[in-house]
Amino acid sequence: QVQLVESGGGLVQPGGSLRLSCAASGGSFRLYDMGWYRQAPGKQRDLVATITRSGNTNYADSVKGRFTISRDNAKNTVYLQMNSLKPEDTAIYFCNAGLYGNLYWGQGTQVTVSS
Repeated sequence: QVQLVESGGGLVQPGGSLRLSCAASGGSFRLYDMGWYRQAPGKQRDLVATITRSGNTNYADSVKGRFTISRDNAKNTVYLQMNSLKPEDTAIYFCNAGLYGNLYWGQGTQVTVSS
């Protein structure tokens, strides 16, 4: 079973950037499909971006061109580079790992975009 720990969240002004990291342990990281999701207060958890074990990526329309997901299998880490941040990007961001139908979640990291 894999354990996931997110970091890198914080308060940033509109137009700013943040890089989130998700460190995995306890499993064969390179075999997992990884993803980032977010949940704003009072709303459901939504997909932000995913990256498969082979490196194929997918993005929500709302973040295309602004966010980039990547992975470093040597460091067992997946990243989310977030640029041109908007107030509507404010949410708790969760890391997700999937393998053979099993899904694992991190505890989340808060991102707040505000002036």
